[in-house]
Amino acid sequence: VSCASPGNCAAGGMYTSPANDWQGFVVSERHGRWGTAIEVPGLGALNTGGEAQVYSVSCASPGNCAAGGYYTDSADGDLQGFVAAERGGAWGTAVEVPGLGALNKGGNADVGSVSCGSAGSCAAGGDFTDSAGGLLAFVAVEQDGVWGTAVEVPGLGALGNGGQELAGSVSCGSAGSCAAVGDYSTRSGNHGFVAAERDGVWGTAVEVPGLGALNKGGN
Repeated sequence: VSCASPGNCAAGGMYTSPANDWQGFVVSERHGRWGTAIEVPGLGALNTGGEAQVYSVSCASPGNCAAGGYYTDSADGDLQGFVAAERGGAWGTAVEVPGLGALNKGGNADVGSVSCGSAGSCAAGGDFTDSAGGLLAFVAVEQDGVWGTAVEVPGLGALGNGGQELAGSVSCGSAGSCAAVGDYSTRSGNHGFVAAERDGVWGTAVEVPGLGALNKGGN
């Protein structure tokens, strides 16, 4: 759930159909009154595998929000990440995060977090699996209402040296200025990372300064 101002919010989640399929929904509050929950537009067409959820919503201003989560395709139940945008109080059609399908060779991707710095300028973060089954973290940026191509968090592969990655959360202070956090694994254990976006460009991920000294237990 996310609120742009008092009485103007949005919420998302999942419900089960009579066939026991999982489907994602969104619902918006305007001037203190909640509207009717609806299936995320277009998500049913994507969700041919019968399992979808909204994991995160973010509102930049009243009636201007974004939602993200996952759905299963018909191939063999692979998980894919989606985003959907609300503009002027109307939810648009859900789409697979551009470029994420090409990254997701292992068939297990999702959008775990979305955040909007202004209407039409948001960021999404989550995970995907490569062809070897390794879990890697991605970010994607929306500018002027158009989602760009998902990329692995820059520099995170070098930090982890082939280990597992997890993008836990993204947050945007203004359009094109965001941060992503999560963790990565090495032979010595799990470590926390941060990465920053400035003027629409993601910088290189670094271990949270000082966290390694605290993290004597390696997790």
